[in-house]
Amino acid sequence: MPDMPAVSLTERRKNETRLDIARTAAALFVADGLRATRAEDIARSAGVAPRTFYRYFPTKEESVAPLFAAGAQQWAEAVRRAPADLSVPDALRHAVGDALAVDTERAAESLAWVRALLRMSAESPALRAVWADACHASEQTLLAILAERAGGTPSAEPPLELRLAAAVASVAVRVAVETWAAGDVSPEASAGPAGLAERCLAALETFPWP
Repeated sequence: MPDMPAVSLTERRKNETRLDIARTAAALFVADGLRATRAEDIARSAGVAPRTFYRYFPTKEESVAPLFAAGAQQWAEAVRRAPADLSVPDALRHAVGDALAVDTERAAESLAWVRALLRMSAESPALRAVWADACHASEQTLLAILAERAGGTPSAEPPLELRLAAAVASVAVRVAVETWAAGDVSPEASAGPAGLAERCLAALETFPWP
């Protein structure tokens, strides 16, 4: 697999600031409610000026995009790290166990925030749009990774079969996470996000994976 391009120090600092603001926003949304929380409240709690907030995010709802993106991209990148000799379905299942494992306090906290935010999105079209964008971006990352595993070149147009595989797998994991978020099951349980994702992927055994 090709190495990921190096990230500059400036870009890393920007990413850290974005994630700090996102975590602050999620905490305020959970504590005070989405409607009652203003962008200025998030900026103040995150220790940045309002103009800095708006430089990173155009709306308060979009301020949690890095949290959604981190979880979605984590699964796609776990597929990249899966052993090269695994088939596509085996690599996907391997990645689910890796990416959705609740093995650290930060992972448990992130899942708790995702659950709360997805519940809020039921009454917020803007928040639903942020989640949908994150899922779409993850699907595109997964498509590129599956193309790499299939031996394709970065400049080549992925075939229809790979596009369909990336879309179907992404939907399976999204449905699993949304189903878990709608209930009260612990993330560590067999019916947690990892377990449900494995079930969703197993239900696709007859899918003609490339």
